[in-house]
Amino acid sequence: MAGTLGSDVETVSQLRDVLVVLPTQETLRLAVEVRATGQELLQRVCDLKSMREAPLFGLSVVRDNEHVFMDLTQKLSKYFAKDWKKEAYKSGEPRRPPFVTFLRVQYYVENGRVISDRTARHLYYRHLRERVLRSECPHREELYFLLAGLALQAELGRHREAAHTGRYFQPHAYFPPWILAKWGIEFVLQHVPAVHREHRGLMPLEAELRFIQEACRLDDVPIHFFRLHKDKKEAPPTIVLGLTLKGMHIYQEVNRTRQLLHDLPWSRVDKLAFLGKKFEIQRAGLPSAQKLVYYTGCPLRSRHLLRLLSSSHRLHLRVQPVLQQLRQLQEAEEKKHYCESYVSDGLELDGRLVPWPSPGSAGSGNSGHSADSHTSSHPSSAEADAYHMPKEMSVDEPFLAGDAPAPEDDTPACSQEPHAVGRITLVKMRGAESTQALRQIPVAQGQGLMKLHSQRQDDMGNGAPPGSSAHHCPSGCAWGDPQCLSLDLAEEGQLEECVV
Repeated sequence: MAGTLGSDVETVSQLRDVLVVLPTQETLRLAVEVRATGQELLQRVCDLKSMREAPLFGLSVVRDNEHVFMDLTQKLSKYFAKDWKKEAYKSGEPRRPPFVTFLRVQYYVENGRVISDRTARHLYYRHLRERVLRSECPHREELYFLLAGLALQAELGRHREAAHTGRYFQPHAYFPPWILAKWGIEFVLQHVPAVHREHRGLMPLEAELRFIQEACRLDDVPIHFFRLHKDKKEAPPTIVLGLTLKGMHIYQEVNRTRQLLHDLPWSRVDKLAFLGKKFEIQRAGLPSAQKLVYYTGCPLRSRHLLRLLSSSHRLHLRVQPVLQQLRQLQEAEEKKHYCESYVSDGLELDGRLVPWPSPGSAGSGNSGHSADSHTSSHPSSAEADAYHMPKEMSVDEPFLAGDAPAPEDDTPACSQEPHAVGRITLVKMRGAESTQALRQIPVAQGQGLMKLHSQRQDDMGNGAPPGSSAHHCPSGCAWGDPQCLSLDLAEEGQLEECVV
């Protein structure tokens, strides 16, 4: 009897309490093994939500008010606080709050039909719904009313005079605050029902798809923002880098307003590189002396940013043939005026047409391969590992599905086998790959998570333990936890770059 009890206690001590926040603001509280990887946690989420795949989503933690996407091949212990590995429960101690992570859109696409799984597509829609509520594009005011009508159609169905009268929806749930402040709640309640009626011919599924397409026309919705410094000593940072559907935007923040400085589609970018905390963007057709130089404040942050930009660029190249096919199908159906056929499953793509990134594409996976820059016209076995973000790489134009090699048998869960691939040629490797443990600072999402955030902050000390030989980041950099930087970092003289 005592042996059985001891075994149960040992099993419990190997479990950790993790809270996963979904785009719907729903939370999943899971018990995971202390040695579990991000991919195992993501698979649990997919199973619970009955998703066959979640190709555009990642699991993120928070550093300095920015979401950092996990390398799903790495253990969760590398992304959570130092007490992750401590014994979960001890007699006499209060129960620890759960570790918090977010299921979040990592890659944006403008056409929802690229996502074949309906649950994943709905979560993608809900993520964009929340982004629209925080959007501020004054030159697109009419688009917010269109989006509200589409959201009502998707969530309430066709407008019915008997049921949809008066205050049948909450304006704050469908409009950004600045729209309501300008036009007033009464104006919205009076005019939005007419917009809702205009979409009565759309099925809820098609209304969601149309919402995704229209929401991606707002500049600040399908985008990831990152703050950068103009120089080493600037504080606080005033430069904002936006990772968009088709490239990058560089903004200058003035009086809390972003002013666009550079619009850089991928076709206008030759190379991305960082040297320690320095981040460089080499623009196409311009001499290297005119490259854009900014500072991230932390080498780890530079590395994460470079990997996310590179994997997003690869996905952009690879998804273009699929988007073109969808546009052709849509145009053909519109010409025939067969709306029923347009919203039927017949137009939904098989997700395997899209070569989704592997789980470790934007994380800190290890890749020790190198090859000559033009050794083959098809990806080699080394090139297949390019999803793990090598230090220096060249990306050529995408080629069609018929030219693609046969997919490997070890395709990770929650992803699909690539049928339309981009040519990726590994050129050269420089510097050692780092697998630093990162420390989470949960973001408050409602009152419950605010409490968790406060509790976790109390648990995390900022000082290095006695005798620690950890590397240090600048003061205030949440990436610079001494416990997280105990492994070797890339030295500031080691250059990492991505040639696009």
